[in-house]
Amino acid sequence: MEFISTRDITQKRYSATQVIKNGLSHDGGLFVPEKFPKISNLANLVGMSYSERASLIFSKFLTECTQDEIDEITNKAYNKDNFATDSIAPVYNLNDTAYFLELWHGPTCAFKDVALQALPHLMSLSNKKLKDVRQTVILAATSGDTGKAALEGFKDVDGVKIIVFYPKSGVSDIQRLQMTTQKGNNVMVAAVEGNFDDAQTGVKNIFNDKDFRRDLSRDGYTFSSANSINWGRLMPQIVYYFSAYCDMVAADEIALGETLNAVVPTGNFGNILAAYYAKNMGLPLGKLICASNANNVLADFIQTGVYNANRDFHVTASPSMDILISSNLERLLYLLSGNNANMINDLMTKLKNDGEYTIPDTCFAMLKRDFYGAWCDDNLTAATIKDVWDNFHYIMDPHTAVAKNVHDQYINETGDKTKTLIASTASPYKFADFVCKAISNQTADDEFEYISLLNDITRLAVPKSLAELKDYQVRFDAICKKTNMSDFVRMMV
Repeated sequence: MEFISTRDITQKRYSATQVIKNGLSHDGGLFVPEKFPKISNLANLVGMSYSERASLIFSKFLTECTQDEIDEITNKAYNKDNFATDSIAPVYNLNDTAYFLELWHGPTCAFKDVALQALPHLMSLSNKKLKDVRQTVILAATSGDTGKAALEGFKDVDGVKIIVFYPKSGVSDIQRLQMTTQKGNNVMVAAVEGNFDDAQTGVKNIFNDKDFRRDLSRDGYTFSSANSINWGRLMPQIVYYFSAYCDMVAADEIALGETLNAVVPTGNFGNILAAYYAKNMGLPLGKLICASNANNVLADFIQTGVYNANRDFHVTASPSMDILISSNLERLLYLLSGNNANMINDLMTKLKNDGEYTIPDTCFAMLKRDFYGAWCDDNLTAATIKDVWDNFHYIMDPHTAVAKNVHDQYINETGDKTKTLIASTASPYKFADFVCKAISNQTADDEFEYISLLNDITRLAVPKSLAELKDYQVRFDAICKKTNMSDFVRMMV
């Protein structure tokens, strides 16, 4: 299996280890597989463990690696030491149509753990295969969850330094504490005076600074990414859609071959793109429902074919979706265009210069065939949390509630009651204040009192990593301007 950059008109080929090592292409594009392998017999996956399913799917892309090497990675990543449940990503049946795919049972209580428990091992294997002795500097921008999951995954990994940037006022108190108290001798965290898009643009600019990369290479360093722009982040996310489907077959919730819809709360488009990739690999997924919060640029794009980032930025109760520039959408556009790098360069130039672009009618028709988009604001998010709690005694975080609300909108608009997998992306305890206020009239003085209060109300076990967070010492309080991020990186390496 070889990979190409979405912006390379020459279509130069790269190995999987090269793209995992590099993260982002030097032309600014994102790496995509030259083709999508097919999983021809889903029945074989039904009786497998999560680790075995991951190993099978990884092997379709990591063709230069041995099966033993891949098995070692998945066994290290997906086990009871890292996740609170043997199934890694269990499926909860809410009603006749809605099934929650709980992706938050890992060490940082967010869906990013599923990929970022594997990425450090993928990175180490890539370095070994490529015989690259330079130290890797991982740069990551986060809207809340990627940062902590990446820090946790890469802490004290030999040959790696990791630097995470987060928007100063754009994450929850718990998310901020998770990052600023991070342990490890090779980690660094800084707040950026701006929003997530500013942080993400700053990281991309550093990657694309040829002089900076040359200077670091001379000093024995090389850059890579832990964001979903890195194929090593995106590939593991494909697995949990296959795994959830097979778990539902094993539980007699669906028949093998039955179509399943999927709803994904997304801002950077990586999580829902993984579902689309799974569909291209043969998973019987029907409509892919993109759920947005008040930063509804993706919902509008799917409805109109016009991507317009020239709009107000909203700080919401679902901060991991507070994004206006959705990086992974470029990968989808590349597929819809028939691998047309010239078109991608044109669209991305328009986005950079004008803040918007319009896709051709042929691409828009293909987009509408597979995707549906809608959004809800914080008031509807809170109402959805309360409704599901009151009627089903199931508690959701705000991101999951956005997805549930959009699923309800989809059913009301289309009448389609196909069984649907809803990606539940974070523990409700990461947003305990908002969740408590949504389901009760009780208040507390700080995040940790809200965690205790939410536990009293719901009796849902508090994840150990969050319960212990209040006792950790803050290690990182640096703040940098969005224009000075490269200077900060220079100081850290």
